[in-house]
Amino acid sequence: MADAVQLAPPWLRRWELGLVVLVAAIGLCLIPISLGQIGISWDMLNHHIYLGWTAEHPRFDRDYLAASYQAYQFPYLYWPVYKLAVGGTSGVTAGIVLALLHLVSVPPVWLLARVCIPGEQWFDAWMRTLAVVLAFTSTVVLSLFDSTSNDLMAASPLVWGLALAFLPMDPKQPRWLTKDRAIALSGLFAGVSVAFKLSNAPLAILLPLIWLLHSGSAWERAKRLTFGGLCAVVGYAVAYGYWGWQLWVHFGNPIYPFYDSLFAPIRELLGWAR
Repeated sequence: MADAVQLAPPWLRRWELGLVVLVAAIGLCLIPISLGQIGISWDMLNHHIYLGWTAEHPRFDRDYLAASYQAYQFPYLYWPVYKLAVGGTSGVTAGIVLALLHLVSVPPVWLLARVCIPGEQWFDAWMRTLAVVLAFTSTVVLSLFDSTSNDLMAASPLVWGLALAFLPMDPKQPRWLTKDRAIALSGLFAGVSVAFKLSNAPLAILLPLIWLLHSGSAWERAKRLTFGGLCAVVGYAVAYGYWGWQLWVHFGNPIYPFYDSLFAPIRELLGWAR
């Protein structure tokens, strides 16, 4: 009888994720509203606006090292900041828009919490909500919501990849999300996260350790591992391909300025120099 009383109502079990996202949206928007502004960091002055400008209007034929080597980072995540700035948007409005963009990280965190806390009682629902709150109120993460940093947006695909890697362990997973599909999607998101920010790579390469946790023979696990790795390559190529091609055309190095000496023999073989 006590368990029946503590069981969460059906509407909460059905709409729990939506309610968590709504509460997160309100909480994140209150940060710039309470501050009355959004912070301008050195990174914004140095390259945030410039990269957003590059995303809309490539400037390879006009500038060289305009923002040092940071001018050649993957630029497209900086486009919202650039448009908000050149559009004359107020600090509060810009902060709200950027905060709402960060909501894409909330569902995977909640999914991870549900894998760890799968119960249907009120206590379980509160613990999942608390897990999401704790994830977004750590010092490092919380400091991102009053500035133009896009580190959390760049990390969002990796969080999705991590959630999808664990999701087959969730008894409430959708039937269509088989282990193979979950690992394929996990790999795709991992590849996209590395395309967004190369420093995500050391974390992304740990995902195969989670893929290996799923049941199956050694051969089945090896196939999933290989397939997930191939999907990561595809995700990286799709997300980074256009920008990488532009860097190759102008510098002969698709990840310029990194590892430029490794691409020098290829440039020589093709008979061209920068």
